[in-house]
Amino acid sequence: MFKILLVEDDLSLSNSVFDYLDSFIDVTQVFDGEEGLYEAESGIYDLILLDLMLPEKSGFDVLKELREKGIDTPVLIMTAKESLDDKMHGFEIGADDYLTKPFYLEELKARIQALLKRAGKLEDTNLSYGELSVNPANNTVKIGEDSVEILGKEFDLLVYLLQNQNVILPKEQIFDRIWGFDSDTTVTVVEVYISKLRKKLKDSEFAKNLNTLRNVGYILR
Repeated sequence: MFKILLVEDDLSLSNSVFDYLDSFIDVTQVFDGEEGLYEAESGIYDLILLDLMLPEKSGFDVLKELREKGIDTPVLIMTAKESLDDKMHGFEIGADDYLTKPFYLEELKARIQALLKRAGKLEDTNLSYGELSVNPANNTVKIGEDSVEILGKEFDLLVYLLQNQNVILPKEQIFDRIWGFDSDTTVTVVEVYISKLRKKLKDSEFAKNLNTLRNVGYILR
């Protein structure tokens, strides 16, 4: 499931967006710019929905700091500001799309899907690595023509690794992405699940090229 960070101080609007998206997207709500920046810096989100008129720190400042720090998570600005200058400024500092309030939730969904597809997160076809193929739509995994049973968090972890090839993924980032900040377990569960994946996929190029970076995390080369 995709993870979206929703940074919006209007509680009614935030809850409406959350309720609409929650059935098919994992949405985290925050209500001010400082908390939004803190969450966004974790790097675990596929997309950020960002209001501009926020307490503590404006949406423009949040976006500017994220881009200056090299965080390229797609950002969709949601705001009542309609002027061309505001829109141009948003795009100049790194916004990916702009939606003017009030808006239809169906349009928001369409724009989210377009941004995820543009970022390579929403795949029309299977994810693949050598003879390994994964279909996120029906949660199936195959090595060649042979099916492999990989379910739940194992499947989510496999998809996340395949979507981030040649990217160093710290254990803490993987944990926050797959299990969440409020999980009852600890970060050591990542090592357990990586081990499970390696065993189940031991005959694949994936297992051979999933490297452990000591005291850091993992990289699929």
